[in-house]
Amino acid sequence: MLRDRHGRPEGDHFVHHGTDLETVWEGEVPHLTPNDRFFVRNHTGPAAVDAASWRLLVTGDGVGREATYTLSELQSFTSRTDELALECTGNGRRYFADQQGHERPGTQWGLGAIGVARWTGVPLGTILRHAGLLDSAVQVMAVGLDEPYVDGGVNHGRVRRPLPIAKALDDVLIAWGMNGQPLPRDHGYPARLIVPGWVGIASIKWLGELRVTTTAETSPWNTKWYRMHGVGWSDENSTLDRMPVMSCLDTVGGPRSGATVGRKTHLRGRAWAGEAAISRVEVSTDGGRRWHDATLVGANEPSCWVAWTLPWTPGRAGSHDLVVRATDTTGRRQPERAPDNEDGYLFSAAVRYRVDVACQAAG
Repeated sequence: MLRDRHGRPEGDHFVHHGTDLETVWEGEVPHLTPNDRFFVRNHTGPAAVDAASWRLLVTGDGVGREATYTLSELQSFTSRTDELALECTGNGRRYFADQQGHERPGTQWGLGAIGVARWTGVPLGTILRHAGLLDSAVQVMAVGLDEPYVDGGVNHGRVRRPLPIAKALDDVLIAWGMNGQPLPRDHGYPARLIVPGWVGIASIKWLGELRVTTTAETSPWNTKWYRMHGVGWSDENSTLDRMPVMSCLDTVGGPRSGATVGRKTHLRGRAWAGEAAISRVEVSTDGGRRWHDATLVGANEPSCWVAWTLPWTPGRAGSHDLVVRATDTTGRRQPERAPDNEDGYLFSAAVRYRVDVACQAAG
């Protein structure tokens, strides 16, 4: 079998973490992530759902009536297409060990558990209102159709997680399309939620039920998991919803082995920030002592990512410590250290990179 320089099979664009797949990029990153290169995170195996017999149930005491929708009925409503990032809550988890000296359990993602796609669907609020949403409704429990999750001999039921009604009515989509194609099976076919700017677990795949209630309900996916645990975290500050501001270095211009002394090259990367857009990206080439403003390139919308670039002429050969940090339009800036927690969620610190610069060839 042919393998690339990382030892992966040719054409395999992922780091395999068991059944979880982390996207790996070589060189510049496209604005939209192709469906076959989008990261995969499943709690159980992907559900096998027949679209013709699939139904979405809207139930609970927060709607005036129980309603059932086929896929074609959903598609008969006015649809919307949005370019949005989807990011795993544990994206960057391995940096808790690499940069902060505290390894955390779970999938050891680098920064490849994120992608941007063009999602097509109907606003969740449209369906809730059509089903007779009551003013007294406070939340929506979205329930998937994947197999019940069993951990340590305990059956926790189907993956499900509540959304506050304000977010549900704001910008959430029930999506059936991804980059102009039907959702792939791994990504929730035939329909899923897309919750812009929020932790990935909120965007329930293989959507089967929307349980609308007038009182708050919980699930293991917002109490046992996907909640901050550990020293300094309490019920008041441990809820996981909006994703933090993040950035990364994708490539150093010039030969793949590094830059060349005396020759201007370009550093390139991306930045993103939950429900906000990016206002500034700064890069340090000396380990964080001095910072330089990068240029933002292309679209820069909330709940998406923006490309950045910075020209750089290394002053010497050898190793250079590069650091990238971003600031979003709400004023949040990446810290030097991410807030620690037992599960390694929401790594948000400025990431450090070691870049080796080769001597310029003679002549």
